[in-house]
Amino acid sequence: MTLPATMRHVDLPSFGAPDVMTFATGPVPHPRAGEILVKVEAAGVNRPDVAQRQGAYPPPKDASPILGLEVAGTVAALGDGVTDFAVGDQVCGLANGGGYAEYSVIPAGQALAFPKGYDAVKAAAVPETFFTVWANLFQMAGLTEGESVLIHGGSSGIGTTAIQLAHAFGATVYTTAGSADKCAACEKLGATKAINYKTEDFVSVVKEATGGAGVDVILDMIGAAYLEKNLASLAKDGCLSIIAFLGGAVAEKVNLGPIMVKRLTVTGSTMRPRTAEEKRAIRDDLLSHVWPLLEAGTVAPVIHAVMPFDDVVEAHRLMETSSHIGKIVLKLA
Repeated sequence: MTLPATMRHVDLPSFGAPDVMTFATGPVPHPRAGEILVKVEAAGVNRPDVAQRQGAYPPPKDASPILGLEVAGTVAALGDGVTDFAVGDQVCGLANGGGYAEYSVIPAGQALAFPKGYDAVKAAAVPETFFTVWANLFQMAGLTEGESVLIHGGSSGIGTTAIQLAHAFGATVYTTAGSADKCAACEKLGATKAINYKTEDFVSVVKEATGGAGVDVILDMIGAAYLEKNLASLAKDGCLSIIAFLGGAVAEKVNLGPIMVKRLTVTGSTMRPRTAEEKRAIRDDLLSHVWPLLEAGTVAPVIHAVMPFDDVVEAHRLMETSSHIGKIVLKLA
């Protein structure tokens, strides 16, 4: 495959609102040892992209400063030592940065072949949310068949993924969302009960639904604003897994007593700082346990909107409204 010298990419000359993003032309990156170069056909839009655009989520020192953490397309070149893929393969993967571009470099250990039957748009909607949900809900929080889970933000990309996977692996799923339509969508995906957090108190609903016991696991992206309520909603030996701080990172005057009384675990993580080895282990788990579900149609990414690459500003504006259900994907020409 003959590579061009330059490519179009989204540039971020300053931090701020969506319209700070512009387009620029720069050199096509070269894959280092253990990396692959992907000719990008589609790229997912995620909350971490918004946070980076706002100056709150800086990329690692060795990562591209270009926005974008998940891509799908065709392998265009291989770095030294890569044997799992060949030029021309269709892959999706988790980038450490650089996804909003015509070409993106990703570590080979964070790349996966398209699930059978998937095109680039559908494949691009998988990596970020599935890596995040698998790592936090299953690897760290240890959700297993027969347990119960409360998933906040059920209509988000993370939420729609978590609901489906938890349901597919035999858990009873409760979730929160901000409208009747979003709640209905969550229940259609497998939630036993979707709670409209604008009109209902999720602590009361969960306690009633579980006979006062509480849930075994909570997947939370709100943070400080929900901390005390989350602790009250957990069953004995339950686990709270925090993956974002949309409701703040600092909680004041919170009663921590339930952690001791109920022997609770509070954990959390972000994906980007994880090591290449950790991400490869998540990738391998996804291939073994989740790819068969995707290929069978048991679970699937929920895509709210597919937008042209040139509409990246509008895509970020849509993300910030939180009116979407599922993923927003950029399609390159």
